[in-house]
Amino acid sequence: MLEYSRNDAKSWALKTVKGFYQCPISPVTADGKMDEAGLRENIEKFIDVGIDGLVVGGFISECWNLTLADWYRYHEVVADAAKGRMQLATIILDPSVHQALEKMNYVEKLGFQSAEVINPVVQLRSDDEIYAWYKYLTDRSNMAVCLYRTAVSGKVIGFDLIKRLADLDTVVAVKQGSLVRAETLKLRRMVREDFIVSDPNEAVFLDDLRRGGQVVWGEMSYLVYGKKRALIDQYRQLAAEGKWEEAHQVSEQLAPVREFLEDMLVWEIVKTATYAGAVGGIKVWFEALGFNAGSLIPPVAPPSEEKKEWIRGKVQELGLV
Repeated sequence: MLEYSRNDAKSWALKTVKGFYQCPISPVTADGKMDEAGLRENIEKFIDVGIDGLVVGGFISECWNLTLADWYRYHEVVADAAKGRMQLATIILDPSVHQALEKMNYVEKLGFQSAEVINPVVQLRSDDEIYAWYKYLTDRSNMAVCLYRTAVSGKVIGFDLIKRLADLDTVVAVKQGSLVRAETLKLRRMVREDFIVSDPNEAVFLDDLRRGGQVVWGEMSYLVYGKKRALIDQYRQLAAEGKWEEAHQVSEQLAPVREFLEDMLVWEIVKTATYAGAVGGIKVWFEALGFNAGSLIPPVAPPSEEKKEWIRGKVQELGLV
């Protein structure tokens, strides 16, 4: 059951969607199946770490590579393991608006409160077509929707279309994933004040807190920073106290681990416009921190043993464990 009505979706999001909504890897067995026991253990660890929300069902979690039945089962396990102890959001990648609605209705009954919904990756390309797709979706679901502005979709949604979509009752946010900081700031100036523009990049979160930002949506920094995540807590607290220069000094201590995350994830996505080539290395990183990770769902290939050893060594070198 949703915590809000469709008319209150934006005010609910402004009040609730804050901090770090993390998008973790999924543990997979040696035969390429979801490791349900490992997933439950990971969720307990995520709760202990103290993340604000969990965003699952998309690329990083390998749910794009599941059957529909397994996708539903994955969400059932996540909801049962979380037991209402943190906010849950799904990711919808389906170009069929009807399948998207079916998924959103299903996970709403499990207790999920929101959905990141990518614009159709095939067929629909004009602004009017994409608007009509989201209008059809949101007319038939009360669930809060976060847009995903990214080249991975095949079309980066333009500013004018974002402004139109932001006026739909249940469209509450956009994950501004173009990797251009200036676009995040310009878009935030252009849209209505009750619409969240999230830059999914911890490296700019301190600056974002000064410029109207409130959430790092759909990435993994707070989880993979390991022992260094305490520095995030410190700079956020200093920022809340108005001690911006001290907060900046603390934030800068994270530069080496940020560069590692960029090399492991961001630049891999830039090179290929996909996540598939990056997930294997990220799973090694998660495992080095004590999370369950395991294999990759076929036919995606794992990294070489040499690269795995390099990643484990880097995690140690950076003092994350």
